[in-house]
Amino acid sequence: MPDWDEMVDCEGLLCPLPVLRARKRLIALAAGRVLCVRATDAMAAVDLPHFCAEAGHSYLGSRAEGAVTLHLIRKG
Repeated sequence: MPDWDEMVDCEGLLCPLPVLRARKRLIALAAGRVLCVRATDAMAAVDLPHFCAEAGHSYLGSRAEGAVTLHLIRKG
């Protein structure tokens, strides 16, 4: 069972596309649901927590799976 409710695949996309795709997907999620953003751009580790702080979401952390990093965001 995954630790998230929805996933958005941003592999191969550069800043700011992972944040823009995460924002679009979060709009459709209910508060409290968790989004997993699959990203290969190292800047996502900076951009996604910053976006969450500004938008009122909780950045739950990240973990590497090979070349891909999974970023977990709980919708505020």
